[in-house]
Amino acid sequence: MLKVLIVEDDLMIADMTEACLLASGYRVCGIARTVDKAVALARLHLPDLAVIDLRLAEGGFGTEIAFQLHKLRRTGILFVSGNAMQFELTSDDGDACLVKPYLTKDLLSSLSIVSDIATTGSSHKTHPRGFKLLKTALPERGAAHV
Repeated sequence: MLKVLIVEDDLMIADMTEACLLASGYRVCGIARTVDKAVALARLHLPDLAVIDLRLAEGGFGTEIAFQLHKLRRTGILFVSGNAMQFELTSDDGDACLVKPYLTKDLLSSLSIVSDIATTGSSHKTHPRGFKLLKTALPERGAAHV
């Protein structure tokens, strides 16, 4: 049973996401509205997957959490946001993004794809509506190539 961390500042969306994931066989290890709470839950539970909103309570951003998760372990990261176009997300930030509003079946399909990517490095499943894989980050100019 995969452990999922939900990071969402809208409590109604967070509760609906939790109910959907629990009914589909996932284990929700916590819900956080802020960056600090999400990082604390991640350190405590080491989730396999994370569903992260981009704009959070107290002015935080989901990308801050993704950075911390990458330091802990390989966590599959699915960003969910109605503001995704305002961010230049790459694979350094996470695996994919799902645009709000979304259907629960699209959330579940998206998480399945992200889980595949986290465990095997790729997925050949059909992408749901509003889903986008994050592009590989380009190396910085002038950076040494090995």
